[in-house]
Amino acid sequence: MNIIRPLTLLAALGSAMSALACDLPAEVDIPPGDEATLDEMLAAQTGVREYMAAMDEYLTCMDGALEALGEETTDEERAAMVEQYNTGVDLMEEVAAEFNEQRQLFQDAAAAEN
Repeated sequence: MNIIRPLTLLAALGSAMSALACDLPAEVDIPPGDEATLDEMLAAQTGVREYMAAMDEYLTCMDGALEALGEETTDEERAAMVEQYNTGVDLMEEVAAEFNEQRQLFQDAAAAEN
């Protein structure tokens, strides 16, 4: 899974947002579906669900932080926070797409065995 670009962006934005208490959840491990066992895929499914719940909390926190910005906040700082929020949404979409792709590979591999 390639989430290096968004994580790099988040790290760069993090210095401007150091006062925020919003913590980006850790990356979730998704095994290659064509090699994974059922237990590994079930664990990945649980991990993805937990990741999505944690990301929902992160986005809620970011919403609150955006609302709490005072008038002394610059347009650049506000734009950086919006970009950070949007990157979080992008990460969620990437994780969902990656899991669905690997789940399909797992199902295809299982069907080929039968």
